[in-house]
Amino acid sequence: MLETLQAFDVKILLLINGSHTPFWDEVMWFASGKLTWAPFYLTLIALLILKFKKNAAPMILLIGLLILMSDQLASGFFKPLVQRLRPSHEPGLAEMLHIVNGYRGGRYGFMSSHAANSYALAFYLTFVAARQLKWLPFVLIPWAFFVSLSRVYLGVHYPSDVLAPIIFSLLIAWLVSRLYYRITRHDNGFPRATS
Repeated sequence: MLETLQAFDVKILLLINGSHTPFWDEVMWFASGKLTWAPFYLTLIALLILKFKKNAAPMILLIGLLILMSDQLASGFFKPLVQRLRPSHEPGLAEMLHIVNGYRGGRYGFMSSHAANSYALAFYLTFVAARQLKWLPFVLIPWAFFVSLSRVYLGVHYPSDVLAPIIFSLLIAWLVSRLYYRITRHDNGFPRATS
């Protein structure tokens, strides 16, 4: 069973990574960059401040906690625990991959912190802000998917490395959203009744 899943993982990886062109190399390299999304994040923060006023402060501060939890669990817990080599470090497979700009990433790849962080942010803001900003999930979830896809395209993650964090991130996002509602005395976006 595990061998079948691994074979399928490799097949999808090679399909995505093998569909490379100079144009997509640039796009996917850009999508995986650490500072690429800084203007996007700043715009998002500005929108949250404009829309949520005083409630924006805990919402934004909890994003810091969310990303810390997500990143540390993905990189600090799962990667050393599972010790699954990235495709770009896997003997016999690495030679078959198209590597962009010589980038191979760290030794272990499960699970992708890029995917975990992106999905955690997308789900968290969907839980806490989508009632007022209905379009938000339609931007953030495709964005998280795009960032995750870029990691497979670059050959530094298997598809399962970027799919597993979806469930993991959903749980973290839900927990942090509960904390946000407790801090702001709201329940699912509605003020709590006071006695």
